[in-house]
Amino acid sequence: MIVRTPEERITIIESGRRLAAILEVLEGMVAPGVSTQELEDVALRMILEGGDKPAFKGYTPEGAQRPFPAALCVSVNEEVVHGIPNEKPRILKIGDIVSLDFGIVHNGLITDSAVTVPVGKVSKEAQSLIAATEEALEAGIKAARPGARIGDISNAIESVFKQTKFSIVKVLGGHAVGHRVHEEPYISNFGHAGTGEEIKHGMVLALEPIANAGKGSILLAPDGYTYRSRDGSISSHSEHTILIEDEGTIVVTRRANEHR
Repeated sequence: MIVRTPEERITIIESGRRLAAILEVLEGMVAPGVSTQELEDVALRMILEGGDKPAFKGYTPEGAQRPFPAALCVSVNEEVVHGIPNEKPRILKIGDIVSLDFGIVHNGLITDSAVTVPVGKVSKEAQSLIAATEEALEAGIKAARPGARIGDISNAIESVFKQTKFSIVKVLGGHAVGHRVHEEPYISNFGHAGTGEEIKHGMVLALEPIANAGKGSILLAPDGYTYRSRDGSISSHSEHTILIEDEGTIVVTRRANEHR
């Protein structure tokens, strides 16, 4: 979407603030012995207690055979994105990494964010993968400014991963957000600077670099939603919703505990 009124601006910023506060709680819950069902339950409860709606629960993206059954996507280790937390719950264990991804609808406007969290002590490879994904997200945010191009964001994200051994999951990427969960333009995590749609004041974009420790190819699980790395390697996913303004980009889903 493009924010066109002061009321829309206030709403999208507040939507992001509320999402970030919930995501911070969920991040703090991640520990050995916690189930994906518990994370889902807390996410849904907090969204509803705030007077908001889950953006993902009941949403049917293009090509899907059924609505998504949860408020939260929880993807563990080789699960890349869209893991379903409440149909076949998993128990987190030391050494896992877990992506938490969800959106909320606040006064009709949607924000979307994700973070990958280590469960206890994890391998150096896992630490490096998470760090690279977070660095790529920050590079994309820095490139997102009025007058630049969507390809500048894509190129900035890709440039970070080129300095690592990790592989971008090229069939997934970011998108505009606001009135709907997925809006145009699509934002690839690789590409050429200076290409694509011009970035304009008021745009609301969800940037989400996704990378695997092994190869970047993925496959869809029988549940119709969960993507896994084809080679079984671990995957990391980071995402923020940002508001483009002439005065400077606002990361509306920035968490208070976030290191940057």
